[in-house]
Amino acid sequence: MEDQQHRDDYFMSRAIVEAKKAEEIGEVPIGAVIVKGDRVIASAYNLRETEQRAVAHAELLAIDEACRVVGSWRLTGCTLYVTLEPCAMCSGAIVLSRVERVVFGASDPKGGCAGTLMNLLHDERFNHQSVVTEGVLEEKCGGMLTSFFRGLREKRKEEKRRDKEQTPFVDKLE
Repeated sequence: MEDQQHRDDYFMSRAIVEAKKAEEIGEVPIGAVIVKGDRVIASAYNLRETEQRAVAHAELLAIDEACRVVGSWRLTGCTLYVTLEPCAMCSGAIVLSRVERVVFGASDPKGGCAGTLMNLLHDERFNHQSVVTEGVLEEKCGGMLTSFFRGLREKRKEEKRRDKEQTPFVDKLE
């Protein structure tokens, strides 16, 4: 158990490195790595804003890369580490690509589909279920997101304030 926790912490740290890459370019800081055996076979970070593509989530980009690396759409024997709980779209891709295990950091109360709003990864109506481990390096993962969105809100507030100061007063014509 302790070995697994150490391993999960290590690979989640690698996902956090990916999330920081996203943050550096103004993306929501979400990162993912896919591991097969003891080797990272794919890594990615959010690129939705950069690419203006709704499907440019870290998990989907990592799954796509991993499929190319293994030469198959089946990612059996793989573990996906992601800093934020997967949404419905990503959970669907996880099920369809047969990812064996999913490890996530922070829960997503607005869109999490690996246990928070629903659990698509455990739904026995699908022909595949993934083992889910949640809360790995949760404070670090959640803290990055909280800090990012706080900064975004402050930036927008400052822009609004600046816009008000720069708008000249115009007398109404009567």
